[in-house]
Amino acid sequence: MNQIEKDLIYTIKIANGDEIVTKVVDIDADGNYIISKPLTVIPTQTGIQMMVSLFTANPDKNYSLNKSQCSMIALSRDEVRDSYIESTTGIKPVSNKILMG
Repeated sequence: MNQIEKDLIYTIKIANGDEIVTKVVDIDADGNYIISKPLTVIPTQTGIQMMVSLFTANPDKNYSLNKSQCSMIALSRDEVRDSYIESTTGIKPVSNKILMG
């Protein structure tokens, strides 16, 4: 992937090993990602789930993710994107789903 595009949903592996799914809404002057509603991927016995990444932050604000903290970034798979949309908006896209929650 050569360039991160705004308003797409990405899976990002961050330096501490966590994997987050988030929408990249902008890129600031320093090249850091401005993200919306990040969710952390959690493996469970029944599959993977996504939970809120910032429990005490305002969920309606955007946040800066320092690009130097990203070890990998890729467009999220369709079923992951659909689960993210459902989790953050309440809208359930029509597709097959491998994620719970």
